[in-house]
Amino acid sequence: MEKIRMTTPLVEMDGDEMTRILWKWIKEILIEPYVDLKTEYYDLGLKERDNTDDKVTVESANATLKYGVAVKCATITPNAQRMTEYNLKKMYKSPNGTIRAILDGTVFRAPILVDGITPYIPTWKKPIVIARHAYGDIYKAVDGLAGAGKAEIVYTDREGNQARQTIFDFNGDGVVMAMHNTDKSIESFARACFNYALDVKLPLWFSTKDTISKVYDGNFKAIFNRLYEEEYKEKFEKAGIDYMYTLIDDVVARIVRSEGGIVWACKNYDGDVMSDMVATAYGSLAMMTSVLVSPEGIYEYEAAHGTVTRHYYKYMKGEETSTNPVATIFAWTGALKKRGELDDIPELVAFGERLEKATIETIEAGEMTGDLVGLFKKEGVTPKKLNSKDFLKAIATRI
Repeated sequence: MEKIRMTTPLVEMDGDEMTRILWKWIKEILIEPYVDLKTEYYDLGLKERDNTDDKVTVESANATLKYGVAVKCATITPNAQRMTEYNLKKMYKSPNGTIRAILDGTVFRAPILVDGITPYIPTWKKPIVIARHAYGDIYKAVDGLAGAGKAEIVYTDREGNQARQTIFDFNGDGVVMAMHNTDKSIESFARACFNYALDVKLPLWFSTKDTISKVYDGNFKAIFNRLYEEEYKEKFEKAGIDYMYTLIDDVVARIVRSEGGIVWACKNYDGDVMSDMVATAYGSLAMMTSVLVSPEGIYEYEAAHGTVTRHYYKYMKGEETSTNPVATIFAWTGALKKRGELDDIPELVAFGERLEKATIETIEAGEMTGDLVGLFKKEGVTPKKLNSKDFLKAIATRI
């Protein structure tokens, strides 16, 4: 069989630990036998980020701006333990945070639904899509230790005029943090959410905590409301969907009672936490798609979970693992489909769709990784646990 040819490379961002192993196997077993894969490769593994003083992360993001479509493996954001384990020069920031800041996009995360896996919240019959702002907040924050003394925010305008606000008068040791956002990025986030909701014809809910963060979160609320009234209200009414703003604790209560079928827009940190909650409630963190979309139409596809450290340590000991690769497979299929769409290669789009269908059919036929076995209930089908590589081979038989 002749392989499908690509005309423009994908930006390929390799990662860490068990997901790095899965990344290699997915390419070897599911993609390269069928596609003449063309990528511009960047190693975002923690060792290479340390070797390059994290310049490789910036380079991969700039390459994404150049080529328009990227696919990213899960990566480690180092903490104090990782500093020692990998003998790092410094505690590098989240590579996702760096890439998202450069691309200035919105992350959309949606569950991968499979017949036989019922969500932990049984009322959820339809997808809940998390739209996560991908700029600023904690991921671009400045933080540090404090001792006895006064911590302040100082803003200096272009003319040199200063405004000061006291954060806290410390009587002893503590910690302090400052974070920011921009109206431009918030407006891009809002437009991306409104446009996505119109595309999929689902209502849009946006939540912050503006009763507490009256200025910071209040600015998000005001920008969303202004754009909705000025640009989107008529379009939403025509599409038969609605937009609602409310407090995040209220939305959480509403989401739990809902049947799904909602786009839930969240600030950066909220979206990080809530997407994991939603993915887990649907069955598994490894059963969720994630794509970053920039205002200029740049796309970066990734798995929404971590590097599966526990399984990696087992793998390094020569033990068998049953790590779920579905989210990583769907990152590849999303990127391949988008590349095919942009380059007018329908065969590449069709291949991505076939691979997604084969993955779901494999699970529905009862062949799956260990995390799904206890969740799977389908009349006439007994779930069978496969190791990671055998699961990928089972998918390959159905492409």
